[in-house]
Amino acid sequence: MTQTINVVGLYVRDQDEALAFYEKLGFNVHTDVRNGDYRWLTIQHTDQPSFQLGLFKPGPPVHDAATAQTLEAMVAKGAMPPLVLSVDNCRAAYERLSKNGVEFTQEPVDRYGNVDAGFRDPSGNGWKMIEVAAKKAAA
Repeated sequence: MTQTINVVGLYVRDQDEALAFYEKLGFNVHTDVRNGDYRWLTIQHTDQPSFQLGLFKPGPPVHDAATAQTLEAMVAKGAMPPLVLSVDNCRAAYERLSKNGVEFTQEPVDRYGNVDAGFRDPSGNGWKMIEVAAKKAAA
């Protein structure tokens, strides 16, 4: 039996705002379906087409109003677990994304043998952008 993770979801306060932001990171719409007030919106990156990131707004039919408000507040405070974006060159990606309007919370720094930077999406979801270290050839 084969198992894969296909979609991982994020809570966002505004799906259109989130989509515009994630397009700056190179994501494109995979699925955008509405059922009344509910919207299933997933995006994918051309470098990883088998994986989808869901941009979901808390609310009915999944959450009541009080729960939705609590979730949005938690995301806005940066209380959700951070996500990790792997890149070949952190400093070059930082420059490119900064020019595209991504606001960073941490400029690239050398740490633990890698380079990493931090940013948040418009809803407050935190991201670490980490340079993938080149694998050393076996001796």
